[in-house]
Amino acid sequence: MDRYPGDQFPYAAFFWPALVAASAAETWSSVAAHFLGFDAGGDHAPQEPEGATPSKIALELRAVRFRDFSATQSGVPTLLCPPLALHGAAVADLAAGHSLVAALRGAGIERLLMADWRSASVEMRSLGIDEYLAVLNVLVDHVGGLVDLIGLCQGGWLSLLYSGRFPAKVRKLVMAGAPVDIAARQSGLSAIAEATPLTMFQSLVDLGDGRVLGRNLAKFWGDDTDADGIRESLQTLQLIGSPEFMRLEAIFKN
Repeated sequence: MDRYPGDQFPYAAFFWPALVAASAAETWSSVAAHFLGFDAGGDHAPQEPEGATPSKIALELRAVRFRDFSATQSGVPTLLCPPLALHGAAVADLAAGHSLVAALRGAGIERLLMADWRSASVEMRSLGIDEYLAVLNVLVDHVGGLVDLIGLCQGGWLSLLYSGRFPAKVRKLVMAGAPVDIAARQSGLSAIAEATPLTMFQSLVDLGDGRVLGRNLAKFWGDDTDADGIRESLQTLQLIGSPEFMRLEAIFKN
């Protein structure tokens, strides 16, 4: 592998072999906390990104807000299942011209809802895949028990598992960018994960008091928050420094 995710700490390439070789959880914890500046816990209250499309809350549960973008309450609804972690649901409704929600509505889907997964609190640290499947099942039942399901990234594999467990409740399934088979093709991130001892992952959980905190994991994700990276990610024609680009830049960073 010729490139490590996380260009904001290029020295990672020099000490990563030592981390991989570490056999004690306390060794990884101390090195990670020192070199990567990991946050050892505590619930911060960052500003939550707001979606671009008006919605109402159809249902509110401990793990999710169920957002309703519908123009009608008839017909089989489309349920959008975005990532559960790292990115908030607003990634699917970022801004005008950069919104999957708006694109789906514009394509004629008039009954559209989205699972807006909550950031995990300490009280949610024991929730597993079965619990999230149960929550998704509650959302499906809330809108009549039959949906067209669209899963994005992590929400894609959750949607696939849900469809396998409750096939009679899913009329259509669409997945986009879903990490279903990470062995199909190696990426920089999967290469690091494969070469890393389980003690590292346990230490990440311990540092987050039972959770893997997104603000810690993001350090491995690479720095795409510079202006050029944002322009490339959004595929926008707006010029860097223009008022419209600066508005998109602020939304993207948040």
